[in-house]
Amino acid sequence: MKRYIAKRLFISVITIWALATFSFFLLRTLPGNPFQTQQLLKPEIQEKMMTYYGLDKPLFSQYLTYMGNLLHGDMGYSFKYTNRSVAGIIANTFPVSADLGLRSLAIGYPIGLLLGTIAARRRGKKADYLCVLIAVLGVSVPNFVVGSLLQWGFGVKAGLLPIAQWKGFSYTILPTVTMAIPTIASLTRTMRASMLEVDNQDYMKTAKAKGLSEKETVWRHQLRNAMIPIVTGLGPAVASTLMGSFIVEQLFSIPGIGKHFTESVQALDYTMVLGLTIFFGIFLVAANFIVDILYGIIDPRIRITD
Repeated sequence: MKRYIAKRLFISVITIWALATFSFFLLRTLPGNPFQTQQLLKPEIQEKMMTYYGLDKPLFSQYLTYMGNLLHGDMGYSFKYTNRSVAGIIANTFPVSADLGLRSLAIGYPIGLLLGTIAARRRGKKADYLCVLIAVLGVSVPNFVVGSLLQWGFGVKAGLLPIAQWKGFSYTILPTVTMAIPTIASLTRTMRASMLEVDNQDYMKTAKAKGLSEKETVWRHQLRNAMIPIVTGLGPAVASTLMGSFIVEQLFSIPGIGKHFTESVQALDYTMVLGLTIFFGIFLVAANFIVDILYGIIDPRIRITD
């Protein structure tokens, strides 16, 4: 087990290094520089700013400097947000995105799994068609359309909920539902397909032939094995959700990490984009590692070996 964990940690470090390296060089291929977007700055001042931040040095020299600082936990300072460190911005904004993500997961996963199970157990009936319809609509309609409709219906027309900002519980309802709907739709489809596939397996037929009740068959055999595909996508899904939705945060004016990522890309804020990319990469790698461990818990046939 120790060898396995050490191997996974080594692979994780290599993955993060590759992500940081490719992101660094790909970002530098974009035309322009971070200070050209600030139209009030004269060309002479832009040149001085480039020199001050070391952007006039050879590219590989910049890379070595950045990686050396990164090893010491220093992600640098943002070019767009004056006198603010990238790590400080992440520390202030990530809790907001994580809060929104956890709320949407708490709603999306139970409802999605329930609807998928109902659809599979009522295959070909009205309940199945209704669940499939909900899933198709949830996947097909973009987030910004769903969010805009919710804002118009519950905020503008009914006046029941605020349509923007992040100041209290009532402000979290519409963005949480907006983010939860795609999760519900995706899980409903995946769970339904997985349940139907498992239902045709030989061990399910054997369980039924032994006289087990439908409840025992579903809970002890079908659900547990049907959850394996769900767990497969759990790591990336959770990591992506907790990091925030760029569209939803922009639409509802939420001061989360997604908003800063979008603005930093538009402003060519190299250090901010790199810092957020690396932070998301670390989060994703950690989530996938946890998922690998969960495999052995959900499916006894899967064993982690050295």
